[in-house]
Amino acid sequence: MTRVHAFADDALGDRDAVGLVDALHAGEMSVPEVVEAAIARVSAVDPHLGGLALETFDRARAEAGNPRGGYFAGVPSFIKDNVEVAGLPTQQGTDAYVSRPAKADGDLARMYLATGLIPIGKTQLSEFGFSATAEHPRLGPVRNPWDQDYSAGASSSGSGVFVAAGVVPIAHANDGGGSIRIPASANGLVGLKPTRDRLAQDRVNRQMPVRIIADGVLTRSVRDTAAFLRESERVYRNLALPPVGDVTRPGRRRLRVAVVTDSRHATVEPESVEQILKVAALLESLGHEVEQTGPPASETFADDFLLYWAFLAFVLLGTGRPTFGPTWDRSKVDNLSAGLARHCRTNLPRLPGAIRRLRRSAVASAEFYRDWDVMLTPTMGGPTPKLGYLDPTQDYETVIERLLGWVAFTPYQNATGDPAISLPLATDSHGLPMGVMFGAGAGREATLLELAYELEQAQPWARIQG
Repeated sequence: MTRVHAFADDALGDRDAVGLVDALHAGEMSVPEVVEAAIARVSAVDPHLGGLALETFDRARAEAGNPRGGYFAGVPSFIKDNVEVAGLPTQQGTDAYVSRPAKADGDLARMYLATGLIPIGKTQLSEFGFSATAEHPRLGPVRNPWDQDYSAGASSSGSGVFVAAGVVPIAHANDGGGSIRIPASANGLVGLKPTRDRLAQDRVNRQMPVRIIADGVLTRSVRDTAAFLRESERVYRNLALPPVGDVTRPGRRRLRVAVVTDSRHATVEPESVEQILKVAALLESLGHEVEQTGPPASETFADDFLLYWAFLAFVLLGTGRPTFGPTWDRSKVDNLSAGLARHCRTNLPRLPGAIRRLRRSAVASAEFYRDWDVMLTPTMGGPTPKLGYLDPTQDYETVIERLLGWVAFTPYQNATGDPAISLPLATDSHGLPMGVMFGAGAGREATLLELAYELEQAQPWARIQG
C-alpha cells in the first residue's frame, strides 16, 4: 500500500476542526498561517490524488486577512463542485458543457460559509454525482490516499481524499444515494447524511419529486461532525424537526439495535457481513440490545430507486442546452449517464409508481423505528474496489450491475429522508478502511452522534499517518 498524506509539523498539524478552532482562539497560530498551510498541502498531494476541481487560493488568502464571523472562522475547507458559489463555475464533474460563474451563492453555500469555514477550492466528483466512483475519462480518477490503486468512492470523493489526507479537517459533501457515506467508508472518515431538510437546500434540490439529496460534511472526528450540525442549526433551523443541539459526548441510554446484513437486491460480500457482526458484538458488550432482523426496504425498492436515479439523468440530458447553456454537448457524457437516461426512457410508464412507492418508504421506515432505535448495516456491499472496476466508460450494463452490488445499502435513507452515519470501524483484507453504517428515524441525528462518540472511544479508528 502506498499512502499519500499531507500531515506535517505546520500550522494545521494533525488537529481536527474543533482542535483548530481552539488553537486559533489560543493564539497558537494565525488564520493566514492556517490557510497557507492548507494551500501548501493541497498543492503537494493533489497531483497524486486528483481531488481538486478548481482552486480559490487567492480568494481564501484575502478572506484569511479578514475572516468572517462564525464558530469555524478561519478553518480551511472545500466545497463540492455541484454547489453554486458566487463567482465560481459549477462544472459537476462533466465535460458536457462549460459552466459560467454563478451570480450568487446558493442557499447551501450561504449557510456553509456563514459558519466561518474558508474554502480553498471546489472538489471533484463523478459526472453529475451519478457514480459511486469518480473516474473522469479526461482528467483521470480521484485516487484513494490509503492506496492509489483503489477508488476513493464518490460522488464526494474529492472532499473525502482531502480530509483523509490531512489537507483540511472538514469539507462539504452531499448525498443523493450515499455520496457522503460512500467516500467516508472508502477513506476512513465520519460521514453523516442528515435528515431531509435539516440543512438549507439549493432550489433545484428542493424541487425534486423525491428529495433524495442531503448536504453535510466529511470529517475525521465525531466532534467535528457534531459541531458542524450545531453551527449550521444556528444559521438555519428547520422548526419542523427536533433540534440536534450541542452533542458532545456518548449517550447514557442503551439502544435497541437492529442488525441488517441483507440488502434484498444484492449479494453482500462475506467480508462486509463479518465486519458488521464484529461491531454488533462490540455494541452488545457495551450493553446495547442487539438483534438481527430483515431489511425494512421493500422488494421493489432497488428497481424503484434505480428508475428514479435514471429519471434524474433523463431530465438532465434531455434539457441540457436550456439548463447548461449553448456549450452543451450531449456526446461528451459518459456511458453511465447516457445508459441511465436510456433506462428511464425505456421504463417511463413505470416511473409514477416508482415515485409513489419511494415516497411511501418513509412510512415503512417510521414503522420500523417504532421497534428499533438504530439500524446497523454495512455501508457498502463489499470492500472498496480497485480503480477501473466501476469505470463509467465501460458498457452501461456492466457498470450498473457492479454499481448496484456495491451500493447495496446507502440509497434507502435517501428515499426515506432519514439520517444515517458511516463510521470507519473496520478494515478490509487489503488494509483499507471499511465503513459501517447506522441509521435512525427522522430527526434523530443526536442519537447517531451519541452512539458514534461511544464507538469512537471504545474502538478508535486507524489514521492514515499512523
